[in-house]
Amino acid sequence: MSPTQPFLPFALPEIGEEEIAEVVDTLRSGWVTTGPKARRFEQDFSAFLGEPEGLHCIAVNSATAGLHLALEALGIAPGDEVITTTHTFTATAEVVRYLGADVKLVDIDPATLNIDPAAVEAAITPRTKAIMPVHYGGLAADMPALLDIAHRHNLKVVEDAAHALPTTCGGCLVGTLASDATVFSFYANKTITTGEGGMLVTRDAALAQRAKTMRLHGMNRDAFDRFTAKVPSWYYEVVAPGFKYNLTDIAAALGIHQLKRALAFQQQRERLAAAYDRALAGLPVVLPPRPALGDQHSWHLYVLRLADGAGIHRDRFIERLFAAGIGCSVHYIPLHLHPYWRDRYGLTAAMFPHSQHAYERMLSLPLYTRMTEADVERVAAAVRAALR
Repeated sequence: MSPTQPFLPFALPEIGEEEIAEVVDTLRSGWVTTGPKARRFEQDFSAFLGEPEGLHCIAVNSATAGLHLALEALGIAPGDEVITTTHTFTATAEVVRYLGADVKLVDIDPATLNIDPAAVEAAITPRTKAIMPVHYGGLAADMPALLDIAHRHNLKVVEDAAHALPTTCGGCLVGTLASDATVFSFYANKTITTGEGGMLVTRDAALAQRAKTMRLHGMNRDAFDRFTAKVPSWYYEVVAPGFKYNLTDIAAALGIHQLKRALAFQQQRERLAAAYDRALAGLPVVLPPRPALGDQHSWHLYVLRLADGAGIHRDRFIERLFAAGIGCSVHYIPLHLHPYWRDRYGLTAAMFPHSQHAYERMLSLPLYTRMTEADVERVAAAVRAALR
């Protein structure tokens, strides 16, 4: 690394003066937990999705919380199975175990790195109750095929859309498709951020009501309603053993302004991804898959795969990039390689050949809106040097 070149991190959020001012306003307002700004963020999110009729947006403190709430509201319970991909972060699967149900992991499509619909259908048993597709890296999964499978087998569909804002599938924004629920993430490195946070989106009014109740201790009235009422409104009832999954107004204050910039952020990420494609063309690497014609990729991740003839091990390749001052990561160590999932379900790498093959060759290059095309060229130069 040149002494004149600072380390280029894998990810950095872009926080503007509007976000800072909104957070300061929240702090000065005296209402810092879930309240008016969390509600405003929910309303703004619905508007961002086009305000489809009957759509409910429920702000939560993480996408993990949103996935848990969605499955709980759908009645997933011990004895049930939920199918998802091995090629994801553990949060996707762990929420199934929270409910005492079992996870059935399946392989990916090697072209898209998304869950393989044929593998999903082959994995269905009488115990299967739901499918949880992941829109990997910001590229939409094959939702028409997955929704068709779900319809034919009477299964629920909960989309893990942690990477997928704003992603489209068949010209429609993820979050407006015909699934039972969709859950977005606003973690620090996501396409918009609230620091920690998420949004559960559903058209199912009963699911939405259950999720709202379970989001805050199973109480039938939320604290904002009780504490802002102009008449005595202290009484509430606990109707279920709920969770502590609410999003604070401090976090929502960030989200309100991040959401306004989501499309501009996506356009910048797309420009950077195109610059990477140009700069890395002709090298012994596999570039990330592109979306279907007319659809939009959120470009949460830019995942490079070393070609079989690249002549260098992925781990050594990453070491060379870090030595050149380039941060990168791997998305993901597949679940079948982690001790908990491997040992509980007797999983082997041979059961997931496409995920295993991709994992051994993949890394995620820096991609965030504060990057410039000069930064992309610096990364590409380090990639070229590392491949020599």
